[in-house]
Amino acid sequence: MTAHDATPTGLPAELFTTIDHVGIAVPDLDEAIAFYAQAFGVRSVHEETNEEQGVREAMLAVGTGDTRIQLLAPLTPESTIAKFIGRSGPGLQQLAFRVDDVEAVSATLRERGLRLLYDTPRRGTSDSRVNFVHPKDAGGVLVELVEPARTPS
Repeated sequence: MTAHDATPTGLPAELFTTIDHVGIAVPDLDEAIAFYAQAFGVRSVHEETNEEQGVREAMLAVGTGDTRIQLLAPLTPESTIAKFIGRSGPGLQQLAFRVDDVEAVSATLRERGLRLLYDTPRRGTSDSRVNFVHPKDAGGVLVELVEPARTPS
């Protein structure tokens, strides 16, 4: 067995398929999209409003587009993103891993003693199914599990 076959925690390599995106909390979505386009040449490839999550969001394609940056702006002062910005200021809010089966991965992580924020997955960007590992169980990082929609919208 090589060092790349398994991690010290025993997580199988197939638990996550790739890093799906990095989420960044921003106070103004349009301003942030313009900044990323002008400063870095990164363009928005998908925008939507997710009422359930309380955000307006944009997915920015990096390089070939397989890697994404998600910009998240609050819809209301009571939304989770607004509270995050109020507590921590704008910036890195989450690290999202792509998974083939969010329910199976959630169950595996629960068996390993991690708390997930939702009992069952919720709707994410482009009709994906998502859940989150509690930041207190992941070294202070909000870890998102993303199962892409079978037919992207």
